[in-house]
Amino acid sequence: MSKVTLTFCAGKERQLTWVRKDEDYCADFCLLSRRMLTDFEYNVFRFHFLLGADWRLCCRKMKIDRGTFFHSVYRVEQKLGRAFREVEPYSLYPLDEYFGGTLRKSRALSPADNIMEMPMTFNVAPVLEKTA
Repeated sequence: MSKVTLTFCAGKERQLTWVRKDEDYCADFCLLSRRMLTDFEYNVFRFHFLLGADWRLCCRKMKIDRGTFFHSVYRVEQKLGRAFREVEPYSLYPLDEYFGGTLRKSRALSPADNIMEMPMTFNVAPVLEKTA
């Protein structure tokens, strides 16, 4: 697992640097998971996804029922999927953006994008008079 590669470092000075991308990815994956989940959700994630326990063993170990376990699995998948995709500057999914070093570029905002439409307001007085 310990493979060192020589890569370019993004910045003003294009310097080469030695990195261990596999270890960096594992650390980012685990730390982001720990940061995004509650204690209960992290236990589900750790037992089921990291340690590979099936639902019966997880339910017995955590003293929960099957429905609660699967609902928490779906919640964990949803939270982490979004977090892995949206983390910046290098998203953890898809993998080519992390290991290949390509960045998603945000589109340039035009002045028209800064305009926010407010919902139409209506006069409440005629409605209140009819109900009174």
